[in-house]
Amino acid sequence: MPRAQKEVTSSVKKIFAAARAPIIWEQFDVTGETEQSNTVLLQAIDSLRRNKVGLKGTLYTPISKGHTSFNGVMRKQLDMYASVVKVKNIEGVKTRHKNIDMYIVRENTEGEYAGLEHKPVPDVVESIKITSKAKSERISRYAFDLAIRTGKKKIVCVHKANIMKLTDGLFLSTFREIAEEYKHTGIQAYDMIVDNTAMQLVGKPQQFDIMVTSNLYGNIVTNICAGLINGVGTIPGANVGRNSAVFEPGARHVGKDIQGQNVANPTAMLSSGILMLRHLDLGDCAQNIENALHNTYLQGKHLTRDMGGSSSCQEFTDAVIENLGN
Repeated sequence: MPRAQKEVTSSVKKIFAAARAPIIWEQFDVTGETEQSNTVLLQAIDSLRRNKVGLKGTLYTPISKGHTSFNGVMRKQLDMYASVVKVKNIEGVKTRHKNIDMYIVRENTEGEYAGLEHKPVPDVVESIKITSKAKSERISRYAFDLAIRTGKKKIVCVHKANIMKLTDGLFLSTFREIAEEYKHTGIQAYDMIVDNTAMQLVGKPQQFDIMVTSNLYGNIVTNICAGLINGVGTIPGANVGRNSAVFEPGARHVGKDIQGQNVANPTAMLSSGILMLRHLDLGDCAQNIENALHNTYLQGKHLTRDMGGSSSCQEFTDAVIENLGN
């Protein structure tokens, strides 16, 4: 993986070790350019299949090689259908908007990112957008179940059904059907066109609890949300399937421009690791690390430069370790 990602994964491992998190790591170094047939990639997939949980850095997907990447192989082979991103203000970090606390649930396996592109004739390219009722049902149910688990009261379906009447129309109508099934929970279900969603996010993001949407729209709104809380280095996320879950930074920026400089912010990776610990029912350990991270930001002495500080990744890591148990 790129050096910036190695820095943040190394940071997480050091903090986990200091917190005595009962994790035994199987480490595999893959990049966005690793071929599908590469032995290390196949071993990584096998490890995820066996262990059913993983922590992954953000991988670069080269434009020249199309859609094929470790990310795509992982999601396809392990049927990781839900990308879940948690967006919440960090106390101690100045932002234009406060009291942001939402989840973005993004369908991972269909839509524009299915990678179904071809040239029917020279100089013409077609990209096929796939939407199925079964997978629209699955992701909608996941969103409602997430709302129940987290105590959220509102779910918005983000779409462009006014233009894409068949594909997004199916996604929206399916969401409405599932909403009827969950009506007894009292969860408010509504929908919003994606361009209006973008405007509402930058104007009043506090109105949102959970968004459920397709792949492309989810990518865009996630990155808008990253900007709202001061950058891509703070948002945790996960890819969830029926039998396995991989936790990774929610806004997928590789940080190639800062690789090897020891300035990467490990917060998103560490927060993803905290989500992983809770997924493994290691709540006390997760809370200890989360408290240490929280106190590090409140103290404001060892922040990385993307957060307005001047500390290195290592110095930030050391500060979090110092705060463990406090």
